[in-house]
Amino acid sequence: MESRLTDLEIKVAFQEDLIETLNLAVARQQQQLDLLQAQFRALYQQVRTSASTAAESNPQHEIPPHY
Repeated sequence: MESRLTDLEIKVAFQEDLIETLNLAVARQQQQLDLLQAQFRALYQQVRTSASTAAESNPQHEIPPHY
């Protein structure tokens, strides 16, 4: 009976360690996701700004003077 209790305590200790390790991995991944989302938003804004600036300065989109 004592050995069975000891085995269970060992298993619980290993599971607690594994849970903590997995929790840290998930937390790191969430930080990476947050950073990637922020970078994506910044890049998206840059592309939108560049596209609107390019469209405004593109002579093909300008109305000819005789209109």
